[in-house]
Amino acid sequence: EANLARMAQWSKTTGIALRPHSKMHKCPVIAHRQLALGAAGICCAKVSEAEVMQRAGIESILITSPVVDERTITRVSELARKNAQLIVVVDHPEAVIRLEAALAQRQATLKILIDIDPGLGRTGIAPNEALLALLQMIDRDCPHLVFLGLQTYAGHCMHIPEFDKRKSKYQRALATGAEARNVVERAGYSVQLMSGGGTGSIDFEADLGILSELQAGSYAFMDIEYRDIESNNGPTFEDFSVALTVLVTLISQPKPRTVTVDAGFKSLASDKMPPQFKDVDGLNYYWGGDEHGIVALDNPSRTLQLGDKLELLTPHCDPTVNLHDYYYVVRDGYVQELWPISTRGCSQ
Repeated sequence: EANLARMAQWSKTTGIALRPHSKMHKCPVIAHRQLALGAAGICCAKVSEAEVMQRAGIESILITSPVVDERTITRVSELARKNAQLIVVVDHPEAVIRLEAALAQRQATLKILIDIDPGLGRTGIAPNEALLALLQMIDRDCPHLVFLGLQTYAGHCMHIPEFDKRKSKYQRALATGAEARNVVERAGYSVQLMSGGGTGSIDFEADLGILSELQAGSYAFMDIEYRDIESNNGPTFEDFSVALTVLVTLISQPKPRTVTVDAGFKSLASDKMPPQFKDVDGLNYYWGGDEHGIVALDNPSRTLQLGDKLELLTPHCDPTVNLHDYYYVVRDGYVQELWPISTRGCSQ
């Protein structure tokens, strides 16, 4: 709750709208809380996520990854038929042609952002003649598509540990978005929305003045990767607190200085570092396979016994959440509510 409130206040202070990325929490309950605090809408990475969120009563949804195959486009057009606030990104003429045909068949319209590649090389197009040609094609041939603006998401910058290096690389990335906006506006088109950014860029957005909307997601729960990057206030990123843990049980002690817990790759996700224990020092987690973690004891700060339950801080919150069915929501040491992770496994 504190993290959501802090980011909502950041949005009010900077004047940059907040559109949290639901790919992190995957939970309509949390999305509704973000909207209640003033968020302009939510992001979804996949169409299947958007379908769940729309059924849960959320309308202002931006699908941040391009769609191109016929089956997925059919599903998008069905969402658009029922929801005038849906937005998708495009970066290729073929996707535009297929979207227009599907929408025309259903007499629906759809708002779109053109995706700009900020140097990540994952999706998007460069701010050159291809961008202008795509925009002119939409304007000329696609009456069921409404051009709204641009997306520039520089995900490759978000976890750079050093503050100055992250800032410098992010500025270069966002300059591509600014150049794209200039190309569009010089051609006589209006850019109503510039969407992008994330938790790791909030210290830069106000000064850069390029984005009108922030797609941050991880701020709600945080994780070790984000906690350990530098901020403008110090060596760690303390604007938000780590609020997500995985509860594990000590199930075995095969050696005097080693214990085993019941959480491995099927319970925790990481592409960099291992998880860390909360509130207990002297415990070092090592991956023990799909189902287990091996914990080396280095003069732990409390006595441990078989059956003890411990909390682990997650290295990477997004894929860890996708491994579980529910959040056990704790206040003052007691479980208050159970929230379903409704878009778990929505990867299409």
